[in-house]
Parts: sequence; structure tokens; C-alpha cells
Amino acid sequence: MPPPSRRALLAGAAGLAAASVLTPPATASAAPARVRLTREEHRAVIIGSGFGGGVAALRLAQAGVAVTVLERGRRWPTGPNAETFPRVSDLDKRMLWYGTIPAAVRPLAKLLGTPLDFAPYTGLLEPVLGENILSVCAAGVGGGSLVYQGMTLQPSEAVFNTWLPEELDYRRMNQIHYPRVAEMLRVATAPAELVASPTYAAARVFAERVRKAGYGLEKIPMPIDWDYALAELRGEMKPSYTNGDCALGVNNGGKHSVDVTYLRQAEATGRVTVATHHNVTSVARAGDGSWEVRVDRTDDTGDVLEQKILSTRALIMAAGSVNTSKLLVRAAATGAIPDLPDDIGEGWGTNGDRIYAWTNLREDFGAEQGGPVVFGSKAWDDPATANTIIQASLPPLGPDTRTTMLVGFGVSPDRGRLRYDAATDSVSLHWPRNGDAASHRHIHRRVTAVSRGLGVLTDTNSLVNSTWHPLGGAAMGAVCDLDGRVRGQRGLYVLDGALIPGTTGACNPSMTIAAVAERALDAITARDIDTII
Repeated sequence: MPPPSRRALLAGAAGLAAASVLTPPATASAAPARVRLTREEHRAVIIGSGFGGGVAALRLAQAGVAVTVLERGRRWPTGPNAETFPRVSDLDKRMLWYGTIPAAVRPLAKLLGTPLDFAPYTGLLEPVLGENILSVCAAGVGGGSLVYQGMTLQPSEAVFNTWLPEELDYRRMNQIHYPRVAEMLRVATAPAELVASPTYAAARVFAERVRKAGYGLEKIPMPIDWDYALAELRGEMKPSYTNGDCALGVNNGGKHSVDVTYLRQAEATGRVTVATHHNVTSVARAGDGSWEVRVDRTDDTGDVLEQKILSTRALIMAAGSVNTSKLLVRAAATGAIPDLPDDIGEGWGTNGDRIYAWTNLREDFGAEQGGPVVFGSKAWDDPATANTIIQASLPPLGPDTRTTMLVGFGVSPDRGRLRYDAATDSVSLHWPRNGDAASHRHIHRRVTAVSRGLGVLTDTNSLVNSTWHPLGGAAMGAVCDLDGRVRGQRGLYVLDGALIPGTTGACNPSMTIAAVAERALDAITARDIDTII
């Protein structure tokens, strides 16, 4: 039985993007000699517009604080029958962030069978190639919420307290902060009418196989208005959900991403300005204790139109794990921010991601597979080995590859780090060669049981070891307190995946990142307004 095509493998993987990351300082286009330099003062500046940045912007604005959100990417407006986002079946420049390092693109091109020779553009995804790992990061207003499949999973108390600081008080978060996020994202599970429709055959096959393997099965909460998908079934809109064409964003709308939830409410207060095409190149502490943020304002091709130095009393790092960490590691190494905690750049993890292609000539998954995600199976009884597996639709690629995607999230104590290289003035990502091996064994055992006897299972991480959910690098407990305040650095905060110590407990990270940020903003708005911010 033939293995799935390489194009199919990465296409499915592309649908699992969930992290929101800002470009490293060295990737922006060189500024023309006569670009003007502008200086600005702001009360509070947030770098990044994903889950952490979106929560911070809204809650600070509601507390009366004027906020500037710096986003390196562009807005991606959607609506019925829009063509905002690229299609996996016909990729173009909208896929890749213009500053993508060529070495990082090669593994993607190898799997896709295409040179990915696109014109520079402020695209959606930035592959960051590190030692033994490829981390895929997002760009655009809304960050990783634009392209993540949308699994909105909350870990159990036992798993949470095993892998995250118990001082976060899971029971209080379970009563207040997790429900607050769920309400903001308007999460819902797929209706039975939709799951029973022809293009959701792959979801039904997965559900049947999970039950036969003796595992529990649940519908996965998603930040989606499923009426959009039902309207597609009635022919009122072109297919987007119902054919799985949502791996790189949902053109029809109905997905409650950060840009249309937290940020839309934040901007409606009149106190929040989202500055797009603002690529942060460095951060520093000024002599008077304020914060300086250096920014290149670019066009869609990456050409620098203006350079800015923004001064602020409060700087919130929400650029995503990899690039929040890069900015801070570089600032520590160059002395731009003296006395940063020694553990900056440490404690980086992959969230235990594992992505499989399941090819089966005996089952008809369908050339078109409704998505994004319907069912999942949790194995959380033992917090030390907890894992979750889900089925994700394969985007439409033309020929029927008889392939769908199985994805696992695990827990692992293995950690990488980010290091500064003075010779190149850059920060690189390092991951242990056999990192997450134990976690992967637990996931693989369950995925194999589900697919046993029905086709070929291909572990895409064995081809290119990747994560779409980077976490850590400025972790709570080591670098920050539980509310994201960087130790010893008044007015400097980390409120994104960098704050999370490597895993979110067998779940994709979006729900926990947002809930931790909600918890932190309760404390920050109560204690830091008028004294720091």
C-alpha cells in the first residue's frame, strides 16, 4: 500500500498552526538610507496581537488605559465567499512571512514538492529552523488564531497541576478564567446534522476506530459558528468548512479568532490602536527606567517605510514564544536590558506535538473532508503520560489521496533553549535530538491502535521534526512571576506562550495561554494601574 504523498503530509500539517510569533530582528528588509526616524511616546505598548496580546489589549482598555498594539503582519478580513486566505491546493505568497530564512523553507519545500519561490510578502507563516526542530510561527492581526484549527481544550486539574505551577490555582481559573475565554471565543461543538453529512466521513471513521480501540471519544469545542458550515451544505456559500479548505484561514468567516473577538472589542473602546506592518527589531530599557521599542514600519513586501522608537512606561511582550524570547535573549546578551533573569531563553518546549498522515485504501475518507476538527480522544488518567489525539481534515488537493490527519498533544519534561550568537547578532533555537521521545511513544501507541489494520500510518515528525505550538523561553517561576511580570524589570511583562513552561498539559495551548493572560490581567489592572502602567 503506497504511503501518502509528501504534499499531503505537509498540507495536513499546515492546518495545525496555532502559535503567534513575531519575526526575529535580523529578518526584516534593510532600511533605505533616507527612511525617516520617528519618536513616539505611549502609555502602554503590546508587541503581538495573538491570544496574549488580544487579552491584554482588551482588559487594559476596559481599565481605562490607552494601548498601542504592534503587529508585524497585516489584517486578514473574511466574509462569505471571500478569497482572503491562500489555499493549500494552490499556494502563493500569502503563505509565507517575507522574512522567512531560506534554510527554514527548504524542509517545507521538500515536503510540498514545490520550490515555494514566492515574492516577498507579509504572509501568514514563518518557519523558524532550529537545531533538531522546525517551529512554525504565525503573523497577522490575530496571530496564531488566524490559522490554528481551533481546538479549545482545557486540561484537567490533575494534569494542569502536574505540569504548571499549582499556585496558578486551577480551581479558580476553572471557575473564572477558562469560562471567560470560552465565552469570548463562543466555543461550540459540531452539530450532528453536519457530522452526518457526506464530507465528514473521515470524522465518523475516526470516531468508530477510537471506540473499537477501547478509548474514550468526545466532540472537541471549537471557536466556530457552525451555522456557516450548515449554510455551505445548503449551497448558500462556497465550501470552506465542509471541504476542509480552512488549513490556512477560513475565508467564509464564522471563526471566532482573536481579531474578531478580543481585538474588535478592544478597538471599540476607543483606547486601543492596532498598528499593522510594525516589525519590532529590538527592545531596551532607557536610562530613566522607561522602555524603548525599535520598529520598522513596512509595506506588504517588507520594504521599510519608516523607522520608529517608541517609549513607554509599560511594555507587554506577546509576540509568541520564539520571538518574544529572541527579543529578550538578545536584549540580555547585548546589555540593552541589564539584569534580566539568568533563565531567559531556557525552558522552551514543543507542547509534545506529533502529526501523522493516515492513508487507508480500504476506507473512504473522501477527497473532500469536512473540518476543521470534530472528535478527539483524551488519555488523562495518568498526568505523567497524558495525551490527546484528534482527527483533522486534509485540505482539498485535487486527487483523492485516501489520507487524513491524526494529531497528538502530549506532556514532556524535555526542554530546549534559545542562545545568542555575538558573531551574527542573532538568536538561535536548540532542541535535544531525542526530545519528547517518551511522550511520543505514548501518543504513537494510541494512534497505532486507532489505525491498526486499516492502512499506513506516517509520522511526519520523522521527516521534519516540527512544532506548531512553541512554549516557554521566559517561563513563569524562572523569569516571570505568575502574572507575567519579568523579575527585576519594573513595567516589563510577558503574556504569551513564552510565559508557559513548555507544555499546556496534553492540549493545544490557545485556551490556557488566554486563560493565564486573563488571570494575569485581573491582577495587573488591580495592582499596577497608576503605579506602573
